[in-house]
Amino acid sequence: MDYEVKAGSLEESFAEIEAGTVPVLAVERPVLSGGNAARSAFVDGYLRRGAELELKAVSGVVPADGGYAVPREIDEAVDATLKSISPIRSIANIVQVGSAGYRKLVTSGGVASGWAAEDAVRPDTDTPVFNEIVPSFGDLYAKPSATQAMLDDVQFDVEAWLAGEIATEFAKAEGTAFVNGTGVNQPKGFLQSPVAATVDTVRGFGTLQYVPTGTLGAFSASPQDKLVELVHTLRAPYRQGAAWVMNSATLAAIRKFKTIDGAFLWQAGLVAGQPDTLLGYPVVEAEDMPDIANNSLSVAFGNFKAGYLIAERTETRILRDPYSNKPYVQFYATKRLGGCVSNSESIKLLKFSAA
Repeated sequence: MDYEVKAGSLEESFAEIEAGTVPVLAVERPVLSGGNAARSAFVDGYLRRGAELELKAVSGVVPADGGYAVPREIDEAVDATLKSISPIRSIANIVQVGSAGYRKLVTSGGVASGWAAEDAVRPDTDTPVFNEIVPSFGDLYAKPSATQAMLDDVQFDVEAWLAGEIATEFAKAEGTAFVNGTGVNQPKGFLQSPVAATVDTVRGFGTLQYVPTGTLGAFSASPQDKLVELVHTLRAPYRQGAAWVMNSATLAAIRKFKTIDGAFLWQAGLVAGQPDTLLGYPVVEAEDMPDIANNSLSVAFGNFKAGYLIAERTETRILRDPYSNKPYVQFYATKRLGGCVSNSESIKLLKFSAA
């Protein structure tokens, strides 16, 4: 029978292998994402030459219409650049998510507690109020272009160039969204939250508190007093790690303010890497903050690590397009990103209004 012949052939083959007459080729395990082979296939094969078969063979990925996820090293380079040039990202709370359905429950006012003797009955405490945080997501994209001649040049560092271009474009777009984003197919900026002058114990969840300057469209005669008031509207636990956020035009005005004895409120960092401070707290320049104008919310102070949540997919995807814009090769990079205010008690605003 055929089965008997095949079985006999297999036995003879195994006998030859055991005798050492047939060379055995070692079978290597496939390289997982982030390995040198995957990185080389992505950069030298896919980015430079558009060789998808080589990338598929190494990564085992089928791109369909969505492009390829970049190797971990390139993704980390993009993230590092984003954190250094995207102002709100540098101070906010960032979580990595696997899908767009990220949700988080937070309590208003904390969990109730009480005191009792060792052998006394413990009365029930008040039930905490839970609020659901659902970041608004959108696809952030960039389309840097290069000529095929540039890509063929071995001296051209396509990896560093692409990571820098993507990070720069992403930083501009997300910087605007984290401050003024509408929440429709993009993160919701913290300045798009409702605002009120009422204190934390009265104000509803999700509404930010503002302090009026007392003068419409300008600082009052004693601007330092309003800045100090703004600092102390933020409760002490949140002041640990708090920062100022404003644009350069507003900062230029504030840097001129002095105390009664002539000392500047703004202090430059005296050590390399140490941030400039205002009333002892670091200053973050975000150009998407509004200029000083009537009823503008031009200054924010708060603990953004506790107050603003950025949720993002862990990988950046890239699709190589050599056809749409000849003679250029376009790289269509996308990243799923969301953001929203997660704790309205930890961010305070200065409103340039009379009341």
